[in-house]
Amino acid sequence: MTDRERAGSQSLGELITALPRLLIELLKAELAHLRAELAEKAKYAGIGIGLFVGAAAFLFFALGVLVAAAILGLAVVLPGWASALIVFGALLIIAAVLVLIGVSSLKRMNGVAPTETIASVKTDIDALKGLGRYDN
Repeated sequence: MTDRERAGSQSLGELITALPRLLIELLKAELAHLRAELAEKAKYAGIGIGLFVGAAAFLFFALGVLVAAAILGLAVVLPGWASALIVFGALLIIAAVLVLIGVSSLKRMNGVAPTETIASVKTDIDALKGLGRYDN
């Protein structure tokens, strides 16, 4: 028997008595939804931040390679610094790719606020006030 069928066969007193329990269950469900939504957003934020840290590490090494390329460029005419510049370019490309992936991961987060939970709570409040469209 569904909740709707049970509600149809209960008296007004039974329904009023069940109201606090139903409100508590609704609140628990909203909190569980909030936790799940925040966990998903934290996952995307963690991935994005981790990729930014990886990009920063590659940029740190790229700076070292650039310095080595300048030193080798002064010391030797072509072979040493040319290879160092090639390594620098590769590190720079890797860092750029990591930054782009990190930015797209942070964009997927779609803000910090738990928008789905907020909308669901507003709907629940409207239902308690008797506003909006609901199934009969």
